[in-house]
Amino acid sequence: QVQLVESGGGLVQAGDSLRLSCAASGRTFSSYTMAWFRQAPGKERDFVAAITWSGGSTYYADSVKGRFTISRDKAKNVVSLQMNSLKPEDTAVYYCAASTVVLRTIPSRYPYWGQGTQVTVSS
Repeated sequence: QVQLVESGGGLVQAGDSLRLSCAASGRTFSSYTMAWFRQAPGKERDFVAAITWSGGSTYYADSVKGRFTISRDKAKNVVSLQMNSLKPEDTAVYYCAASTVVLRTIPSRYPYWGQGTQVTVSS
């Protein structure tokens, strides 16, 4: 059974940085895409970034490109999201997700999800 556990959320000010981590377990992820999504209150769950576990190819939403960086540590089975220059509009619950489809941005294509971690950016 795939388990994804996020950590690293918190309350920060605009312009600050934050690093989220997702500990993955339950199987070998070599053929998986790992992704981060976020959901603000009253809004749909939106794609943030994705990375292929094997080759490390990445893909970002336009809204975070140049500010956020997704990476993976194969030895530790951890996927991270480094978030710089945070803005109030980045406030959301951030979810880690896993799928065997390659670099998809649609939530329904991801069968495995973590419980989420809250990120709040004050102005």
